Amino acid sequence: MTANSPPTSAATPPAPPALPTNIRFVLITVFLDILGIGLIIPVLPRLVGAYLPQADMQAYWYGAIVAIYGVMQFFCAPVIGALSDRFGRRPVLLVCVFGLGMNFLMMTAVTSIYWLLLVRAIGGVTAGNISVASAYIADVSAPSERSKSLGKIGAMFGLGFICGPVLGGVLGEANIRYPFYLAAAISMANVIYGYFSLPESLSMQNRKIFSLTSANPFAGLSGLGHLRGVGALVWVYAFTMFAQFTLQTTWVLSTELRFGWTPMQNGFSLFCVGISSVVMQGVFLGRYIKRVGDANAILIGLASSATALTLYGLANQGWMMYGLILCNVLAFATGPALQAMFSRAVDARSQGVAMGSLTALASIMSVAATLAGTSLLGQVSHEPRGSLLLGAPFFMAAVVQLLALTLALRHLYKPKKAI
Repeated sequence: MTANSPPTSAATPPAPPALPTNIRFVLITVFLDILGIGLIIPVLPRLVGAYLPQADMQAYWYGAIVAIYGVMQFFCAPVIGALSDRFGRRPVLLVCVFGLGMNFLMMTAVTSIYWLLLVRAIGGVTAGNISVASAYIADVSAPSERSKSLGKIGAMFGLGFICGPVLGGVLGEANIRYPFYLAAAISMANVIYGYFSLPESLSMQNRKIFSLTSANPFAGLSGLGHLRGVGALVWVYAFTMFAQFTLQTTWVLSTELRFGWTPMQNGFSLFCVGISSVVMQGVFLGRYIKRVGDANAILIGLASSATALTLYGLANQGWMMYGLILCNVLAFATGPALQAMFSRAVDARSQGVAMGSLTALASIMSVAATLAGTSLLGQVSHEPRGSLLLGAPFFMAAVVQLLALTLALRHLYKPKKAI
């Protein structure tokens, strides 16, 4: 079919040549967004430490700063998703990225731990850009290709983590505020790029009237659980996000306490995370999903992740962490496979709400994981370097991941259950 073919049927799909271009535009936007976020990861704990010299207080306040971002994202991501269902993906995505850039810039001017907490809270308001990007990808992808297409967003996360944390670690060695300046500049460049290059993906006939009910995060989460074929996968996704955010929010503090790592060393460890993500989600995911299916990809990924988390906690030398990251490559198929199942369960008019609800669920899990993980790490921060107790957050995450695996096994292989 060509672009000039008459629209003889309402079911006629968009012209195939347009799809790769649209996806490429939004993926570059996501990459630049994650690059900016990745820049600040190695230095945010140091910025907290600039106001709080005590190790235990750093852990608690760092947890509060990460948590407040997640709380605001929980309440605002469904609103942003519903707005994108009403007004289109393009304008909402650009506003979110602009807000992110302004937030990075504001963080360079904070003068106390309280101002830092407030600025991160403001940043959480416009943190729904990834859910809008996911809805965009769902708009332009066939249902059978959604795992692969959504995996490309994960690959952009990986690329952002390849470049961002390493560069942020290097800049942070010179000045802890330099990465925030660069992140702000990248976000603003991203807005300009998107304004001129990003086409709209949601047609007028598929737009949905905005309502406060659909934008309510609690109603959205309840709606996810009632989607056809989803059921307990909501809890699987929630527990998976809890384990993932426990790892993310305690990684830098834990490696500093256990191995004496600097921002540069933490940047290189996140570089390895990015490599693993890109290899799986950007190169092999499509073929892997076709071979094993979404259900098996979820189960294998959860098993791999639970094993890796346990070994992270047991590691007594820093070099072991790098090897474990690279061996955990199959875990990166879990998220796209789960998201694809949710996406296929809703119609084209509700992709934004569905992706926003998933983002809200991930946000509330990030809050719970951050508070639990950093509090646990704060309790053991007095332990000597090399103590297994300093790996306690990883052990907790491994237990939660095993619970997710158990629920997934029961749901995905329940007799006569349609997925």
